[in-house]
Amino acid sequence: MKNPKSPEPAKTPHASSGTSKAPAASTATRASAKAKRAARRPRIPYSKDEIREIFRRFSIQRPEPRGELEHVNPFTLVVAVALSAQATDAGVNKATRALFQVADTPEKMLDLGEERVRDYIKTIGLYRNKAKNVIALSRKLVDDFGGEVPRTREELVTLPGVGRKTANVVMSIAFGIPTLAVDTHVFRIGNRLRIAPGKTPDEVEASFMRIIPEDYLFHAHHWLILHGRYCCKARKPECERCVIADICKSKEKTTDVAAPLVELPEQVI
Repeated sequence: MKNPKSPEPAKTPHASSGTSKAPAASTATRASAKAKRAARRPRIPYSKDEIREIFRRFSIQRPEPRGELEHVNPFTLVVAVALSAQATDAGVNKATRALFQVADTPEKMLDLGEERVRDYIKTIGLYRNKAKNVIALSRKLVDDFGGEVPRTREELVTLPGVGRKTANVVMSIAFGIPTLAVDTHVFRIGNRLRIAPGKTPDEVEASFMRIIPEDYLFHAHHWLILHGRYCCKARKPECERCVIADICKSKEKTTDVAAPLVELPEQVI
């Protein structure tokens, strides 16, 4: 015999109706959180079309930009970038040419020893501490990575003397992974042009990564560094030589007329 039907299910629509409100509330919460994050980001005075045009012009000016630190393999690149902190690329290259001739692997660097490494790089600022880091990172590469330079940022920053900027440079140049390393030039441009403002290098990096068109990302790091090094200089920007002067929203710029958009001579390193 079948049991009589209970009248209770009649209340089910009301109960399920109450349950269905939960996802809506969750969606609203996520939307609110997203809106708050967006509100915290400083607004930039550039349209998407203007940003794309900036990088398009950089791509015409320097179709194949290159880093200016001399290296022969991923290991020597790691060392060169680590040595370049608070030093010029030219100064680092002068010191490392002879060093890399005798020590182009972590094993050879360890055989050389800290004192002799110090002798090779003594013309570079902070050379004592940097020599110590070169030996320490060589030791870690041998002990933890089989003498090979790792490809991920998480692993690279575990090496002594290697921070996020160095890791990004190595990932981009050595392994062809699109990243954006923020040095003093990129940091300055992000804030001076008001295109990727931030109080820290990480904030500027995040700001640039949000706006750079994906098809221009791989070379963006070099374009920005070279533009800051040779045109949008720290002490006095050379606006008359700038190919984006008409788009630039910097309060420091001295002209609204863009320089002729022509390909620059090949870089000499």
